[in-house]
Amino acid sequence: MTYLMLTGRTVNQGVTVENKTSAEYAAETSTCFMHEFDMMELGLDDGDTIRVTGPCGEVVMRAAASPEVEMGTVFVPYGPYANHIVAAGTCSTGMPDFKSHKVEIEPTDEEPKLVHELMEDLGGLAYDR
Repeated sequence: MTYLMLTGRTVNQGVTVENKTSAEYAAETSTCFMHEFDMMELGLDDGDTIRVTGPCGEVVMRAAASPEVEMGTVFVPYGPYANHIVAAGTCSTGMPDFKSHKVEIEPTDEEPKLVHELMEDLGGLAYDR
């Protein structure tokens, strides 16, 4: 199903941003927050894995219900998982356009990759493990 993806920072992400190799940072940034009715429509429970396919790639994340997310939209925290599905171009702003991307979401049995695996997939250096 198609959803409008918005991105931003979360409080939990801010608390863990100094240690991007931590399990807490990975858990927060690999979560796709959705409206509970959208999750029901896809047959998802909190913590189920989903494949999120955006304009430039795809990534496996965990779904989580959030009363703050409107139906038809999803929220993904900035970070390596969001970077996998949005274009790297900045349109001269210095930051990629992380707002208002249409994404396809489907349930999957795959597990989310670790942060260092995602970094290597993008051609970058892995964070210290």
